[in-house]
Amino acid sequence: MHRIIIHGGKRLNGEINISGAKNSAVALIPGAILCDENVVIKNVPNISDVDSLEEMLLHLNAKIERKNNEVFISSSNIKNIPIKKDLAKKLRASYYFMGALLGKFKHVEMCFPGGCTIGERPIDIHLRGFRALGATVIENGDNFIIHADKLVGTKIDLSFASVGATINLLYAAVKAEGKTIITNAAKEPEIINVADYLNKMGAKIVGAGTSEIIIEGVNYLHSCEESVIPDRIETGTYEIIAAAIGDKIRINNINPYYMEALNNKLKEMNVNLSVDDNKIEVLNSTDYLKGCDVVTEVFPGFPTDLQQVLATLMAISSGKSSIKETIYENRFNNLIELEKMGAVIKIEGDLATITGVKELNGCEVNATDLRAGAGLIVAGLIAKGTTIINNADYILRGYDSIIEKLTNIGADIELQEV
Repeated sequence: MHRIIIHGGKRLNGEINISGAKNSAVALIPGAILCDENVVIKNVPNISDVDSLEEMLLHLNAKIERKNNEVFISSSNIKNIPIKKDLAKKLRASYYFMGALLGKFKHVEMCFPGGCTIGERPIDIHLRGFRALGATVIENGDNFIIHADKLVGTKIDLSFASVGATINLLYAAVKAEGKTIITNAAKEPEIINVADYLNKMGAKIVGAGTSEIIIEGVNYLHSCEESVIPDRIETGTYEIIAAAIGDKIRINNINPYYMEALNNKLKEMNVNLSVDDNKIEVLNSTDYLKGCDVVTEVFPGFPTDLQQVLATLMAISSGKSSIKETIYENRFNNLIELEKMGAVIKIEGDLATITGVKELNGCEVNATDLRAGAGLIVAGLIAKGTTIINNADYILRGYDSIIEKLTNIGADIELQEV
């Protein structure tokens, strides 16, 4: 286990280069199972979730090599053996092995996925989609056996525009017989990244990034190379850090379209942003920050993955702010930790109201999940005195070289093993 120690209050300046998107990388890597040859995935972030996926692929007898930010994967000798609890529980994205193995072998056995504790996050939408394609699903506690004699394309209307379900059904349908139509599909950039990846292998997918995706099943998928898109959540995290405690920070390797929902809120909060084709500059003083109201939504709305981080900026902004969380029912655990540092917060069900204070004070806090931990890093950088963040392994799951990136722009921050 690790903890992060921050001596706060130091103004930050410089440049940060954004890594590949965690939420894309953890989908593309399991998808390599579907390829009948080899794949190379570029711009892969160096995060512990990727380490866990590598372990799962090796368990299945895939060949995987990592060099710098590239991953080579060959699934030609893969064995479709059960994925047990100790592996599946390491991360939520382990559920992508369900769709990939079902699409490849028409059979998968694995435990319910793990990940951060931010609500129930059931996979019933995924399972209904698998059943619609012709699979039977046997549930025995946390264990699932999903089998099909054959998968046949059909129309699948998702009850919620779930990113995970959309990707899992792309994987299951790409080698199914005939045409599959997914309606109310998620529109997130990660969906487009996955569809482009499969199409480079020879899949026939149109409509990714819209609410209707059409997949024509194919028999064979050949070698390809694909790059992971820039991480919009990492980008947003550093934008918020820059707004909170930065003088002039430039954030490189971004896609401005991904950031519109956050940037609109930051401008509303009086943050000075300059947005270019592949970079964002943030120039700000906390003296002029003001509160705002946020409702989390599926893309292109405000991302749930950034509300916990933005909450810290709200905590030092004048007036009142509010967050209405519509995606997950248990994503305010970070606010309890933030209150320990002097934030003034009222939580009523899915609504949090935050009244701005002049300063936060460093203390010992606990990261309760990945993005909650990121929000506490922002708090520690702002706070007077020293902040100790326990359970920092949550943060390392999703942020590539975060300690080094922050140190390079002037933060007094270190990672300790405990």
